[in-house]
Amino acid sequence: MMLDLESVRVFVLTVEYGSLTRAAEAAGTAQPVVSQRIKSLETTLGRRLLDRTPRFVRLTEAGTAFLERARLLLEAHDAALAAEDTPPMSVAIGVSDHTLGTSFEAVLRQMRAALPVYASISVRLGQSQEIRELFETGAVDLAILRSEVNAKDGEVLGVDPLRWRAAKGWIRQEGPLPLVTLPPPCGVRAIALRLLDRAEIPWREAFVGGSCLALVAAVRAGLGVAPLGQIVSRDLPECDAKLGLPPLPVSQIVLMARTSNPYLTVAARTLAASVRESLR
Repeated sequence: MMLDLESVRVFVLTVEYGSLTRAAEAAGTAQPVVSQRIKSLETTLGRRLLDRTPRFVRLTEAGTAFLERARLLLEAHDAALAAEDTPPMSVAIGVSDHTLGTSFEAVLRQMRAALPVYASISVRLGQSQEIRELFETGAVDLAILRSEVNAKDGEVLGVDPLRWRAAKGWIRQEGPLPLVTLPPPCGVRAIALRLLDRAEIPWREAFVGGSCLALVAAVRAGLGVAPLGQIVSRDLPECDAKLGLPPLPVSQIVLMARTSNPYLTVAARTLAASVRESLR
């Protein structure tokens, strides 16, 4: 009995994404091909690895037992292919902090699963303007950033509307609106302040954080309101109408990619699939 390594790889990708469609996108193939490969793998092993429905993919008990062995098999295969004189394989990624939020860990894990074990990944986290500059100067190969609708560069992965967010049950006190934002030159901050000033709503800085995860923590603690996208804020309630705040614009999540070799193409494909799944 011989295992087909590509079938093993798409099985691991399917587990990481929890979706046959996203696993197919990351693998550069079609969803029926992924389904057939997993079915073939299950036939070879003589046991069902995944429970699959149109809405979810879930490991069976046998699938859970096989998963770790599958990862070790792929690692051994990739390591065997890496000759001592193989040029270093590295992927540099820049990520805007206003794009991934709590999905960041899953995205990195999916990237790691899709690339050979000997490929090194480096990540820079920052504001969209900074990440764009890193890409344009060649410091990163791939960049995920937030952009205005109808931006002319990059691949649009989806739309993530900005909303004012506050903790559940939060009540605004008298005085200027307490804001929770990233520091300048954050584009989301600039948009929010411009709209508040135009609406003649006084505001004050209640919390200026270094990451959106810090902003979410500050909002949950009741320090104030924050302009955040759905992908970052997750279950934080919207408070636009409740507080009479001006509506924030819709913006896009964009991938900028430099795919000068096959493994960068794989990395770009995987990153795109990960972000689309997060937006979903």
